Amino acid sequence: MQTTTRTLLLLAALTAIGTAAAEAQASREDRTVRAVRRELLTLPYYGVFDHLAFMIDKGTVTLLGQVRTGSLKRDAERAIEDIEGVEQVVNNIEILPASTHDDQIRMAAYRAIYRHDSLERYAIQALPPIHIIVRNGHITLEGVVDTQLDKTIAAAQARSVPQVFSVTDNLRVD
Repeated sequence: MQTTTRTLLLLAALTAIGTAAAEAQASREDRTVRAVRRELLTLPYYGVFDHLAFMIDKGTVTLLGQVRTGSLKRDAERAIEDIEGVEQVVNNIEILPASTHDDQIRMAAYRAIYRHDSLERYAIQALPPIHIIVRNGHITLEGVVDTQLDKTIAAAQARSVPQVFSVTDNLRVD
């Protein structure tokens, strides 16, 4: 009986230690995720025509997305490489091709989306949440909106831009 009690107490103690260690690891990972997100969102030249995303797996941060300049790609990597919990950075950010035609589409899409009565409230934010990625005449919308209606309106407004071949709506409703 005494051996069984000791065994149960030992198992309970080991379970508690394992649970505490797992919670501490999760807390560290949460801090790392928040720090990486903060650094990326506050990059000086990160704007509405760029999209940055990341994944973290056991200390390795993989950067994803599309940017208009190579300097922003390098800045993103440099900004997170010294964050606690980041052991390695894999930079898979794509640099969009330079194109005056795409630049014209970007501006027309920006005006069409952010000047719409239902969406103009998003334009006043420091970094508007609807990112407009244009590659060779194709628009991809990335980011977060408040309602499904806002998502639908943003995609419709992007489709209304002349000389756009396609619109991919990757907006999330939060």
